[in-house]
Amino acid sequence: MHLISKGTLAAAVFGLTGAFSAVAPAADFQIDPTHSFVEFKIQHLGYSWMFGRFDKLAGTFSYDPAKPEASTIAIEVDATSINTNHAERDKHLRSKDFLEVDKFAKATFKSTGYKGTADKGVLSGVLSFHGIDKPIEVAVSKVGEGKDPWGGYRAGFIGTYTMTRADFGVNYELGPASTTVELTFGIEGTKK
Repeated sequence: MHLISKGTLAAAVFGLTGAFSAVAPAADFQIDPTHSFVEFKIQHLGYSWMFGRFDKLAGTFSYDPAKPEASTIAIEVDATSINTNHAERDKHLRSKDFLEVDKFAKATFKSTGYKGTADKGVLSGVLSFHGIDKPIEVAVSKVGEGKDPWGGYRAGFIGTYTMTRADFGVNYELGPASTTVELTFGIEGTKK
């Protein structure tokens, strides 16, 4: 069975505050949970990859295309919503061996800075996962922004982060190929 990482959630997140285009003015966005995700993958015995995701997340971000370094994001991931398409494995991942969702039901990420261009860069922040707060960096890039068919305005970003499970107290033995978890955060927001 494979692990899921809190960073994964968090991390979640994160991938968005990073890149901005000079097309739009500074704005605040509400994360659209139906078009945003935190996915992860981890090696299975060194022979293949096991994929999963967190189905529930929420948060906000703001960005100024003229001053991307001033952009911010705050995201919360529901750790109980872990989904690897296998009910028994998901139950194990929620247990004390991994996520301990009875104690740590939420994972959060809050940005502390951004360095890069309007198209891509590195988002720094604090990931709170499995009861541990740790500064991390997420490589982010802008996917796009513009008007939607319903009269709103949207912006989307993608980010990646490789989490070392032991850094967040998730030490269940899965073999040497499974010490890290690769997280991908896809964030889409609607302008407030």
